[in-house]
Amino acid sequence: MKTTVDIPKEELDQLLHFTGAATKKEAVVTAVRDFNRRQRLGKLVEMLGTFEDFMDAEELSAMRDS
Repeated sequence: MKTTVDIPKEELDQLLHFTGAATKKEAVVTAVRDFNRRQRLGKLVEMLGTFEDFMDAEELSAMRDS
């Protein structure tokens, strides 16, 4: 999708440097993908310990020993 955005030059220069991207488009796409990935991982972290049907470490160890 094509869109027009004003990104401060200093921020864009840093983005190009940190991503190692050859183009502005590649740098922005990389940054957006990374942001979305981090958000998804954050949601998974929030869910840690909330699954009732999963065995804990002791149950897993007991199962492996038998």
